[in-house]
Amino acid sequence: MHIDINCDLGEGCGPDDTSADEAVMPFITSANIACGFHAGDPLTIEMSVKSAIRHGIGIGAHPGYPDREGFGRRPVTMSNEELRALILYQAGAVKGITEAAGGKMHHVKPHGALYNAAATDYEMATVIARAVQDLDKTLILVGLSGSELIRASRDAGLPCVSEVFADRAYNDDGTLVSRSISGAVLHDTATVIERAVRMITEKTVLSITGKIIPIEADTVCIHGDNEMAAAFAKNLAETLKIRGIELKYYGKG
Repeated sequence: MHIDINCDLGEGCGPDDTSADEAVMPFITSANIACGFHAGDPLTIEMSVKSAIRHGIGIGAHPGYPDREGFGRRPVTMSNEELRALILYQAGAVKGITEAAGGKMHHVKPHGALYNAAATDYEMATVIARAVQDLDKTLILVGLSGSELIRASRDAGLPCVSEVFADRAYNDDGTLVSRSISGAVLHDTATVIERAVRMITEKTVLSITGKIIPIEADTVCIHGDNEMAAAFAKNLAETLKIRGIELKYYGKG
């Protein structure tokens, strides 16, 4: 049994904002790099890409809505044409910088409100999947387990993987509880790690109402935008290995 641990990185600006990312890298197997719209900038993208290459982890683009003030967590209304261009522009930038650094970009994972909207909107999810496919048909699209983004990817014939969040509360339908609701984000390390183990080994998670819901866990997300990210990533990685779960990026073998 194996699992990927991914982390959203490159969400600072410049060399003074990358130390936390560097600390997380040794304990993850893939990185989703902010593309400059919800966070990050060209220099940070390049630094994050080069760091990921040094650590031998999977490189992905993390496109979001053009909403730096709200960190990409607020809904933005746009046409299908605008959405397609948004994905191509951001993912294309990370892909170009990665290739210039001698690496290869392997995946795309939408960020924040864009990710959540695509989880329940099949038309929107299809636009994203086809944009990624047109950019590079070998790219893997990362989406919430059981979501419309996964369904749209499979319908389009695009490689995809199902993502779970051990530190987020789930609704009964498998969607993530809004961050505006109390209890949406879990902070107890022991609880979060046990949830992660259960997600991987039993393919279930306890919803916010106490219902057991089925999930697919190809990759577990940890959030890099907090000071305890590195310590948590280390703890999670060590626990999974002890439980006999191999850490491996889904794009490798």
